[in-house]
Amino acid sequence: MNTAAIDQTNARSLDSTTASMVDPFGRAVTYLRVSVTDRCDFRCTYCMAEHMTFLPKKDLLTLEELHRLCSAFIAKGVRKLRLTGGEPLVRKNIMFLIRELGKEIEAGRLDELTLTTNGSQLSKFAAELVDCGVRRINVSLDTLDPDKFRQITRWGELTKVLEGIDAALAAGLKVKINAVALKDFNDAEIPELMRWAHGRGMDLTLIETMPMGEVDEDRTDHYLPLSEMRKRLEADFTLKDIPYRTGGPARYVDVLETGGRLGLITPMTHNFCESCNRVRLTCTGTLYMCLGQNDAADLEDDAYLAQVIDDAISRKPKGHDFIIDREHNRPAVARHMSVTGG
Repeated sequence: MNTAAIDQTNARSLDSTTASMVDPFGRAVTYLRVSVTDRCDFRCTYCMAEHMTFLPKKDLLTLEELHRLCSAFIAKGVRKLRLTGGEPLVRKNIMFLIRELGKEIEAGRLDELTLTTNGSQLSKFAAELVDCGVRRINVSLDTLDPDKFRQITRWGELTKVLEGIDAALAAGLKVKINAVALKDFNDAEIPELMRWAHGRGMDLTLIETMPMGEVDEDRTDHYLPLSEMRKRLEADFTLKDIPYRTGGPARYVDVLETGGRLGLITPMTHNFCESCNRVRLTCTGTLYMCLGQNDAADLEDDAYLAQVIDDAISRKPKGHDFIIDREHNRPAVARHMSVTGG
């Protein structure tokens, strides 16, 4: 990236740009998700192939360059920023970026800094995350069965993740559990997982599997519409729709029997595009305006950064077009979820 050129134009163009980004459908873009690495220490079956080819490290933006791009978006109206991956906490020296972005919260330019993690590194970083201004995190956890956990992650150790969650809670982080609902794999466990999460003061969000990237299995084998999952849960639980939102795509219900919240992310059966306020930045400086579309903008090495961002937002589509069935068995988009971080 031509840092001198960007620094010069930031002083001119960002200061003179109205601090707002509005797409062609009148949606204000206030939420940036940043995939800081495509690498992960797990190989979840619905997310990655077992033998992945990752980006050469020389192709990744430095943490300083990622910080500069994040700052440009904050100057243009982003108020919430989520770090993702891959697994964000495996990126070397990632706490430098988190600490720098935490200063934006202190200065009042950013409302929230958070991250989505598989939990494997939380024991090491939980206390420092809080020190940097992170108050809330999402932890991906699909099962509490150690054997199934190893099966779905291929490499993961459940005890290590549970220890990380314990460390996060002890440090004062608010933790939300994310689980991909998978037919004939973890669907029967969802009530137990919900009781466990709610019993520890954690929300649980269920997610439909999405057709992104080539993986080593047929996604139709495990695709479970959350409308069906909700009907199953309503046989034993009282679910009450509530207006609670966190800025993301989940729709929430209160579960009267547990006293906790359950979120439902339904990109397949009921997409959330009408209220989309998000764009996604990759670790190579590519901006995706929609998770489920291929149009992108290259922000790396561009002196007219503010204009490039505005041009990209002007092309943000109305929504995605995900389909999973036997006739559409190839991914809707070729890139893996780890490229854009979900």
